[in-house]
Amino acid sequence: MTQTPPVPHDPLMPSPTVLDIEASGLGRSSYPIEVGYVLPDGHAYCTLVQPEPDWTHWDEGAAALHRITRDLLQARGLPAREVAQRLNAQLAGQTVYSDGWANDYTWLSALFEAAEMSPHFKLENLRSLLTDQEADQWHQVKAQIASERGTQRHRASSDARLLQLTLQRLRGPH
Repeated sequence: MTQTPPVPHDPLMPSPTVLDIEASGLGRSSYPIEVGYVLPDGHAYCTLVQPEPDWTHWDEGAAALHRITRDLLQARGLPAREVAQRLNAQLAGQTVYSDGWANDYTWLSALFEAAEMSPHFKLENLRSLLTDQEADQWHQVKAQIASERGTQRHRASSDARLLQLTLQRLRGPH
């Protein structure tokens, strides 16, 4: 397997857009229930996703972690098509980064498939932005920032902001 070298970075360049997805659980039949991202300027967006009729998998362990109920999704979630349209409008032409790329790619695909649309942005693995040294420090720096921020809800936009802040600190002056 060939590993591509990390994208070179300039400390003065803005942080990339970071996306995170909360889901009904892990595995083949799981689906997206919340999508959130943080743009380079720090603007955050987050929305709940109303489950499609055939999206029935529900993992109580995942629900305990993100504290989102199916009733809340039904009442306040947006239809998959509307979420996909908003993501395309707001992220068009961008490369967006995720730390859980394999899962997030699958869930994003499920969202866009349900919407009968294609994404107008590209999802990439956040790891591709990191040097080996940054990757080695990632979990320690992320834990440090999480501790500094105090208790945050485990939700998509909060998680995306934590990832973006971790990347910024790793790339900041040492």
